Amino acid sequence: MMERFKSALLVFLVVLSLLQTYLLAYRMPWLGTTTRSDQDYVNTELIGKVSNVESVIYPEELILHLGEDKHTIVYPNTQFYDLIVRQRLANRELKGLQLVANKATDWTQLKRDHQGIELSFRNGISFDLLKKLLKIEADALHAATQIDRIYIYAVKESEEVHAFFFEKNGSTVYEAVRVDLTVKDLQDYVGFGEYLPRYEYLKEHLYVAIDPIQATEYSFGYDVITPEQMQRSLFFDYSTTRAIVNRSGSQIYTDGKRGLKVEQNGLWISYSNSTASQTNTAPASENVYVAVDFVNQHGGWDSSYQLANVPEADEKYIRFRKYIEQYPVIDISPFNYGYIQLGFQQGVVVEYERTLITLPSVAESKTIRWLFGGTGLRSQLESYSNKDKVVAIFPALTAVPQSDNQVKFIPVWAVQLQDGTEEVLMDAMLPGIDPDILDRSK
Repeated sequence: MMERFKSALLVFLVVLSLLQTYLLAYRMPWLGTTTRSDQDYVNTELIGKVSNVESVIYPEELILHLGEDKHTIVYPNTQFYDLIVRQRLANRELKGLQLVANKATDWTQLKRDHQGIELSFRNGISFDLLKKLLKIEADALHAATQIDRIYIYAVKESEEVHAFFFEKNGSTVYEAVRVDLTVKDLQDYVGFGEYLPRYEYLKEHLYVAIDPIQATEYSFGYDVITPEQMQRSLFFDYSTTRAIVNRSGSQIYTDGKRGLKVEQNGLWISYSNSTASQTNTAPASENVYVAVDFVNQHGGWDSSYQLANVPEADEKYIRFRKYIEQYPVIDISPFNYGYIQLGFQQGVVVEYERTLITLPSVAESKTIRWLFGGTGLRSQLESYSNKDKVVAIFPALTAVPQSDNQVKFIPVWAVQLQDGTEEVLMDAMLPGIDPDILDRSK
């Protein structure tokens, strides 16, 4: 009896061994080998929402050129923007890039005279990443090229549509030889802007609203990701960390290799990892995928974010800008808010900065505020101390913390300077002011 049992057990073990060998040979996904590296972290509960690269790539502005020197601007997360960019344009092909002579064309005059659309990526985006938004074709030589604008216009007389990609350095322009768009398509896109507020073209890429623009002030109650949650997320064994309080009142948690600094009364963190492997090499576009996954695993996303910049040359930071509906939130000292930033070294995350505030999906209250336009806005720009360095003017929000876990977002006209700095150009009108009444009182 015992001999039969031993024989049966031996047969079972042989069959099990053969089965395991088969599974390993064919690399069954649920039986894969796992290697641990310095970039692995303890998996914890999902704190915020998960996002992907496709969701964070989109232009800051969609400029509609209506012809006869008429222009309007459509902003992200609005009905017409999503309809044109994400539903229609995203399904059209722009292929066959060829170099064109930049200085031989008067682009300003084209925008004044012809109907067309312009997608603005102020801080630049590579062709490789742009493929996540549009059906474009770029070879390996151009994959990392950073472009900051796409200009598509129609020539009625010849029924031709031209699409141009402007390199961020300002000296190189590419044309798509094969454009899957008709003049009628562009006329439809431009038609959406017929009843939208008009903008006046000033110079370069600067447009100012001709009339006051209706904006929104938001008030949110918020929750906070606790430092303990971030410790569990960012340290192998958070029980071995020790806490240090420095002179500024900030708390620092460290295990001797990694550091987590908690500032702003528990509302902001700065994380660093000095032990991260630095043997990997990866193109900048790959770092964006790593960055999105890192945020997914370590705090998540509490609203819409946009990829604001991709590192070039010696730069190492990737930044994601926060949006509330169609408005970007600009970071104004001394209250850090409005962005998530990651530092890279050779494809590895070594720094991580973000707010611990998480907003609900719906604001507690919304208040109409009007942004100045016309003469008032132009005069403010003219008197602005850094007016010669301004590369963009746009409506934005500033975060103002309140008591009892409340935060307000106040609309402003903001400017971006040549070095990427963003500042408030002009505050909105006070609540309750009707710009029509204001005009009649003059």
